Amino acid sequence: MSADIPYEHPAVVVDQEELYAVVQQLTSVKPPRNYYNVISLDQTAGYIYDRFAAYGFRPVEQRYNIDRRSYKNILASYGPEKAPRFVLGAHYDVCGDQPGADDNASAVAGLLAVAGLFKKHAPSIDFRIDFAAYTLEEPPVFHSKYMGSYIHAKTLHAADVKLLGMVSLEMIGYFTDAPKSQEYPIPFMKLFYPSRGNFIGVVGNFGSRKLVNHFRDTLALSNLAVESLKAPALLPGVDFSDHLNFWKFDYPAIMITDTDFYRNPHYHEPSDTIETLNFAKMAEVVKGLYWALLNLHRKN
Repeated sequence: MSADIPYEHPAVVVDQEELYAVVQQLTSVKPPRNYYNVISLDQTAGYIYDRFAAYGFRPVEQRYNIDRRSYKNILASYGPEKAPRFVLGAHYDVCGDQPGADDNASAVAGLLAVAGLFKKHAPSIDFRIDFAAYTLEEPPVFHSKYMGSYIHAKTLHAADVKLLGMVSLEMIGYFTDAPKSQEYPIPFMKLFYPSRGNFIGVVGNFGSRKLVNHFRDTLALSNLAVESLKAPALLPGVDFSDHLNFWKFDYPAIMITDTDFYRNPHYHEPSDTIETLNFAKMAEVVKGLYWALLNLHRKN
């Protein structure tokens, strides 16, 4: 980003009721949308497909099989077809038998909302955005070649796609002003980062530092506190989402997160329900993401 070119941050309205409706739909799926409940995953994928279509996209299914079970990512694109690409993704599955409001219905709601803003405002961009709803981020396939994001990243690499970068949305709905509510993987980090879990985090490895800086700066234009971290994957939590699979193919990739279990006591628990989320804060994350993507074409 050139220092003498200001960021574009046009006024946009994010519908909090729409964010709520998406989270409510995903958390109401029974049985829970995990690896073992393929019918529930298909129901969720169909809902996401229909939401993209309602915005005016032509979504596609990216299918793959594991032990005779079929799983699918849902992809929708905006921008010139032949242009370099950028990926904004979020996984829609859950870990075990829990509703997964923050993990990761909040992020799916954010993904759809950002996509909707691009269709509504129709900005001119000189790159292509792939909005990707991923299956199978959670155990038992986490860190394996069966993750939906691995399938997507591998496909892009095999097609020799010029990829500007990737952002994984991983839990964007839990915020608290309670004292000492924020933990960190290493205790000394408390000397440099807030003790209250009321910020959104931007996390990446050293190879993705430009993306970290860009999204940190543009998210900060919203009414939201923002913190960033650039660190190797060996630091616990740094690679705990779909962006890790893009690193495997040498693509720059980062995670936008409320820091999950370092803050949210409901992580991977039945108590991860819609009532625990802050939709006003989620709306600010969505605005910041829209502005960050809008300004990608202004980067040097």
